[in-house]
Amino acid sequence: MRKEKIGVYWFTNDLRLNDNALLDRAAREVDKLICLFCLPPFSEYLQHFTSESKFGDARQRFLIQTLNGLDESLAEYGQHLVVVDAHPFSALSHLCSEDAITHLYCQDFVSSDEQLVIEHIRAYFPRVKITQLQQSTLFQQSDLPFALEELPSSFTKFRKQVETIVPSQVSSEIFQLPRPAKHTLNATVLPGLVISSEDLFIGGESFALAHAMCYFSTSFASNYKQTRNELDGKEYSTKFSPWLANGSISVRQVMEMLTQYEKRNGSNESTYWIYFELLWREYFHWYALKYGKKLFRFSGVKGKASLATFYPQRFKQWKIGATAFPLVNACMKQLNQTGYMSNRGRQLVASCLIHELGIDWRYGAAYFETQLIDYDVASNWGNWQYIAGVGASNMPRRFDQAKQAMLYDPEGKFVRCWKGDSDLGTDSVDMVDWPIRA
Repeated sequence: MRKEKIGVYWFTNDLRLNDNALLDRAAREVDKLICLFCLPPFSEYLQHFTSESKFGDARQRFLIQTLNGLDESLAEYGQHLVVVDAHPFSALSHLCSEDAITHLYCQDFVSSDEQLVIEHIRAYFPRVKITQLQQSTLFQQSDLPFALEELPSSFTKFRKQVETIVPSQVSSEIFQLPRPAKHTLNATVLPGLVISSEDLFIGGESFALAHAMCYFSTSFASNYKQTRNELDGKEYSTKFSPWLANGSISVRQVMEMLTQYEKRNGSNESTYWIYFELLWREYFHWYALKYGKKLFRFSGVKGKASLATFYPQRFKQWKIGATAFPLVNACMKQLNQTGYMSNRGRQLVASCLIHELGIDWRYGAAYFETQLIDYDVASNWGNWQYIAGVGASNMPRRFDQAKQAMLYDPEGKFVRCWKGDSDLGTDSVDMVDWPIRA
């Protein structure tokens, strides 16, 4: 009698059913399936660098919306999303040892922490067949015209080598899934779908696809390059990043929609620039995969320490939007309330923290990780290194805050909207928290 094949699909940032070749493979290879998601832990590393104790409300709400949406989609196939508040190794090793799992499916991770989990599972449970695929990138590693160790040192060099590569097609639709397998995990019951009036975005695959289709039904893409640096407004940029970050929509799906848009409406510099920005995302993915834990080092990937320290009061002022820079304050208040900030805003607040306030860039990157609904480990930490001058660029990127305010908020509308004006100077206490007298 043939032994029953029981699989686990470990969802991470591929929270979708469409364009999911790995889930389709699992459906064809096992008799029963457990669809697993492990809630992200708030690590000691984040606590140390942010002085926070939990993820921001907007980020948590967006994740819960996404998981609820995925569970509803799975239910249409007779499946269910098992959510656990446990470390992935603990959950997976429990399933392998207690519930006779034979197959494990998950992404080929860019993050060294998740990949380490897989290496440990492989070592402890050699009989479990592990299958991994790259689910978050435009290209597969085999598509790249160079070995990962030879990844170009700059984005421009990378772009010139890959921009003519044709991505593989979106995978076919899934028509059925294996029935759920019994398990002994202590599952977490998700709260019901909660949508706040403050939500700029709603999590989930259906909302992701609806937004993308709506965007490409307008002429916004043909004007993208002219508007992409604006600080606020849904039409100014594509706003795909929240759903791309958790994989509710794939970058290949976005690229396919962009290609169809260009066939209908013609291509121009703006439609190319959307692809250009997707390539930036792609570059940081392979960059993170190449450098691993160096992504989080103070000296960056090149061992070049920046001139910075840590001022608790300055960092607190930056976090809450109470610095001497109104535009920075407005951007940070927008982030804290909505979990989102424009790309231009991110560059400005990062430059301010590093170059005006003199603070170690990792504190800012970690705080972004706690708040952003579109947090992506590679793009976030790679971009912070870039601004600090310890990553994909040898030169720090320092922005003239006054000039940027004149360029992007000349009438002060954005600052007024988010109440960015402050009476505080840069410091009210010194670096050891002694009050500074006026």
